[in-house]
Amino acid sequence: MKTPSRGQRGLGGGRGLLFVVVSCFLHVLQAQEENHVFFSLGTFQNVSVPVNVSVQVTASRIPAEVAFVTLQFHTQTRNATLSYGSVPVYGSSLTAVDSGLLFQLLPSQTMLSGFLLAPDADPVAGTGVLLPYSSTDPIPGACNLEFPLENDPNIYLQYNLFETIIRFAPANIGHARGESSPACDVDTGPSTHWRLEYDVYQYFLPENDLSDKSLISGMERVASVSSMVENGRQLMTLSSKDKTLVSFNSIPGQGIIYSIIVRDPTTNTSASYIPVHTYACSFASVLDGCNTLGRISTKVFFTITGLAGLFVCFFGHRFFKSELFCMGFGFGAFFFFVLITRTTTLDYNIRLTLTAVMGVVWGVILVMTWWRFGSVMACVVVVGLILGFLISSIIFFTPLGDLAVFRNDVVFWVTFTCIVLIVPLFFIRWPREGNITTCGVVGAYMVVLAVNAYTYTSLSYITLDVLKRLLNSNFSRAFISVPLQNIDFIMITVWVVLAGSGIVVQLYRERSRPFFPPSPYVMWCQERERRKTNVLDPSHHTPAFPARLLACVRQLTRHSEPAGERTPLLL
Repeated sequence: MKTPSRGQRGLGGGRGLLFVVVSCFLHVLQAQEENHVFFSLGTFQNVSVPVNVSVQVTASRIPAEVAFVTLQFHTQTRNATLSYGSVPVYGSSLTAVDSGLLFQLLPSQTMLSGFLLAPDADPVAGTGVLLPYSSTDPIPGACNLEFPLENDPNIYLQYNLFETIIRFAPANIGHARGESSPACDVDTGPSTHWRLEYDVYQYFLPENDLSDKSLISGMERVASVSSMVENGRQLMTLSSKDKTLVSFNSIPGQGIIYSIIVRDPTTNTSASYIPVHTYACSFASVLDGCNTLGRISTKVFFTITGLAGLFVCFFGHRFFKSELFCMGFGFGAFFFFVLITRTTTLDYNIRLTLTAVMGVVWGVILVMTWWRFGSVMACVVVVGLILGFLISSIIFFTPLGDLAVFRNDVVFWVTFTCIVLIVPLFFIRWPREGNITTCGVVGAYMVVLAVNAYTYTSLSYITLDVLKRLLNSNFSRAFISVPLQNIDFIMITVWVVLAGSGIVVQLYRERSRPFFPPSPYVMWCQERERRKTNVLDPSHHTPAFPARLLACVRQLTRHSEPAGERTPLLL
């Protein structure tokens, strides 16, 4: 083998060193490319943000007719920081799961840059988009006086068990590049931002779908003005004089996207705020979080309730005492759950246990009232009140419940109570038919509530909305609209079929029987009175036990006397 010369060995070493340098340089370029994402206007881009690294977002070739651009970035559960600079500072950055920045462009500007960071110890993955707007479009959040950013197009969302609240900064009218923004503190007039109007939109994600893919798909469908108008549901319109705050009903486990579209009636243009989403629950909670909704105690409670409802639906009138116990249990449990929740701060499981105990007590009281007094009509009126409560709740579950007039608590409760009291009036004329109808309708709804303990269905909010309004003083201002999706239509069918079948079966089986079974105590009293007054009854001629005993003693005394003797008359 030929040995390489010294020059050849030097040339080979130089080539190796050059290869190492080029590899390092390419690695640096590749790293920079990984931390630099290029966006096209109007196109969604998936971005992964590593820890302790700023990812630069760049858009170029911006047309001259674009006056401002909004950059929005969405994640499902983890916060992401969106900043104007590589180092986030207060007033120029925002950290949230749904964040956005607004860029007002200079006359000759054709590109812009923003930065994405992971504020926590874990990397963040999400989707973002840049949306362009012209000089005639209103500028979302340009009259901000409350939130950190100078121009803040974001919607701020908070939720609790009862309600979800969104807030936003007022917008300003549009202007061309390089021009100063119109003043926000001037008096109302046709040439100021006071002419703007705000449309509140809502978009429901698929039920029982908590996946990241579902959220991204939903955001792509509602991010812009045209897509939200096409796919979302408009709830209301606010004027510039109204509060920039809207309240909605919380629906734990149901993904909802909220957005605000600001309109300029003069120029007939519009722009969208940054949409926000919520599931009204926490993904980080191990117990009763979004992925584990429904406590074990709740499932046990409503499973027993569903089985009892199925029994009442088909056999309630036949077993009248059992029906009265179930109806009294529901009546008492609802009342005492509201009372305990309003007056105490006990744990949920303790409140549920006390509710069950008081429900049993009320059920026993209702049964004993019928057993002792035999007043069927009084018990049937209680049953009618339960049916009236359910019918009234169904009426206000419809869009009628979102009318502005029913935001007033007095108007709502007076109307609600009147409907509840009207229903039992029909029971006076048709008590048996009314009782059987209540067994079918209420019993079938109890089955629906049992299903809701295992899989989400909007039908549970028929009564839950009323319960929330009783427990929360501010719930009257919340929008209570909920979506009806595939599972809901299936459960409505199950409800109607069960109720109809139960009513028909019970009417057919009870057609030749007495209207109501008699009270045992009343029957015993009537039997006792009959024996006292009926002379044809052989037992009526049987002397009482003391009289029979005295006659026996007299007979024995008479037989024991000597012959010829007589008993004194005085004795």
